[in-house]
Amino acid sequence: MPDNADASHTTPTVISAQDAEAAVAEVRDAYDKLCAEIRKVVVGQEDVVDQLLVAMFCKGHALVVGVPGLAKTLLISTISKTLNLQFSRIQFTPDLMPSDITGTEVIEEDKATGSRELRFVRGPIFANIILADEINRTPPKTQAALLEAMQEHQVTAGGVQHHLPEPFFVLATQNPIEQEGTYPLPEAQLDRFMFNVTIEYPGEADEAEIIRRTTTGAESRPDAVMSGADVKRVQDLVREAPVPDHVIHYALRLVRATRVREHTDESPKPQIVRDYLSWGAGPRASQNIILAAKARAILSGQYHVNIEHVRAVAKPVLRHRIITNFSAEADNVTTDHVIDALLRDIPVEGETPREKKRIDAVMR
Repeated sequence: MPDNADASHTTPTVISAQDAEAAVAEVRDAYDKLCAEIRKVVVGQEDVVDQLLVAMFCKGHALVVGVPGLAKTLLISTISKTLNLQFSRIQFTPDLMPSDITGTEVIEEDKATGSRELRFVRGPIFANIILADEINRTPPKTQAALLEAMQEHQVTAGGVQHHLPEPFFVLATQNPIEQEGTYPLPEAQLDRFMFNVTIEYPGEADEAEIIRRTTTGAESRPDAVMSGADVKRVQDLVREAPVPDHVIHYALRLVRATRVREHTDESPKPQIVRDYLSWGAGPRASQNIILAAKARAILSGQYHVNIEHVRAVAKPVLRHRIITNFSAEADNVTTDHVIDALLRDIPVEGETPREKKRIDAVMR
């Protein structure tokens, strides 16, 4: 069963206005504290920071894609310093082996008795926040070592399951322009990442500030403002946010519209999907859109999810889950172009005045 399968299949509970406001205030306070500490080191990139924090608040993993020199590694390491959690950086290289990540069994001898036994030595994956740096520079066999950890939050060695510490996040980086000596992530592993976050060049004012900060002797250090218990509390609050049925069905139509090979839908596929996609998104996309929309709603000061919250998270959730064809490459059509078209063309249905009144009562 896909991960997060229990996240959005229960009927939302109507809570009191006081509880709703307290939940929103608690998550907003945590978010504001984290952003303030991150800004001590990282200049700009507010959208990227926001998406990474949303992923963590949803118990999700994130893939950060950008050209060299855009502070991908610095950003992730800075986020780790704002959380009182164990951090581990794994530099992915062509000679990295799976056991270098997960750990290995070694023979240990008891000098008193002379007996020998196998002992599992834990690898760097046993931490709360994992920076998988340049994840596409290691062969598929080693990339696959992360699959069980990302999905089940455990590592199996010698038939024994070793549970990873909670909370657990994998934040990976990838360079999109260098293809020599790289190994593209398989679709099965890409699907484990909740978000695919693209990081762009900074604006002129931000780049000037970067130069000022990095060419002097001054050094800013972020403070840890959240513990592991705080992070898990925020994660629980996010999952409690109610979602109206028409929002769930909108997210579902958005995802199912990408499945060009699925012919069971009564409605025809959008033309851009038929022309430019060879494969669509699976059920994890729908689940992650709703989860991320819950976090997005709370961070915007609301306790219930609306259509705009779904639209706000559609790109990072979908862009690595849909596959374009040769025609798209020839016409310079990217997955973001396809998602933009779907957001424009997929209708919103099912929102009734009665449903609006019921959801508004949650916040009254």
